[in-house]
Amino acid sequence: MNEDTRKLMLTGLVGILIGAAIGLFIGWYLWPVEWINATPAYLRADLQADYMMMTIDSFRVNGDENLASYRYSLLGEDAATALAVVAPYQDPNVLAAFQQAVATVPVVTPEPTPLPGPSGNRSLLGTILIALGVIAILAVIGGLVYYLFRSGRSGERSVASMANEYSKSVQKTDYSAKGEEPPIAQFVTTYMLGDDLFDDSFSIDSPAGEFLGECGVGISETIGVGDPKRVTAFEVWIFDKNDIQTVTKVLMSPHAFSDPSLRAKLESKGELIELVPGKQVVLETATLQLSATVADSQFGEGPLPPQSFFERMTLELAIWTKA
Repeated sequence: MNEDTRKLMLTGLVGILIGAAIGLFIGWYLWPVEWINATPAYLRADLQADYMMMTIDSFRVNGDENLASYRYSLLGEDAATALAVVAPYQDPNVLAAFQQAVATVPVVTPEPTPLPGPSGNRSLLGTILIALGVIAILAVIGGLVYYLFRSGRSGERSVASMANEYSKSVQKTDYSAKGEEPPIAQFVTTYMLGDDLFDDSFSIDSPAGEFLGECGVGISETIGVGDPKRVTAFEVWIFDKNDIQTVTKVLMSPHAFSDPSLRAKLESKGELIELVPGKQVVLETATLQLSATVADSQFGEGPLPPQSFFERMTLELAIWTKA
């Protein structure tokens, strides 16, 4: 089971637990089930017997057959059972009169009384509390999901940010000072170990703002296993809107460049070039020319072969239009 799967399962479990907690909070505290004006039919058997005794006692005092019949009917199917339970303890004459009353007088079955909902004030308060609770819980879930799925990449973003700051500190080549035509566009990009998503691209525009194409640098091949990825080769590419294809060249570490299997694997991507500091690589399309200069490179150390992967690599990309 990989790390992403574990994070997904953990997020799902947390969501289930939080959902259950919300349900219990609402069902037990905010909107609990309330029985109001329920009939004696819902009482326990012993309480139904007590109710029957009070009904018979009331009939003995007031002799109201309709009232006795109505109260008897409220017990529903359990009325006869309750009467049988209390009969041995009643005055025989009163019991006989009561039995005659409930047998001869039509039984009035009351309409079920609907359970009233919460009062307006309570409903409003409950709604507000639920809304606030849901917002808070969603914020917690969102924060948890963000943490779980981004925690693994936080290092990548941090490394990419440091690489960007490093690129800004690099002095771009002043071609005018060298007596050469200045490029129409000039970019610096830096890779640092840990930036597993490294893939920098730039738009190429004319001085008048016309879109001419794009160029960029990305990871071409890694070496070894585990995280972070150990990059052993990069792709430099340029796209010309007036050309039919993207031109690509592969910049390889000295180890990769000397490894026949890696060369065979990467040669289909473009011309293979050994990446060393100060190396200048030229890519040409129908109307554009890109010069990629290795401004800086540093190799990583570890169990892998020497000079096999990059700790840091900085490229300066300069673009000219072709006459």
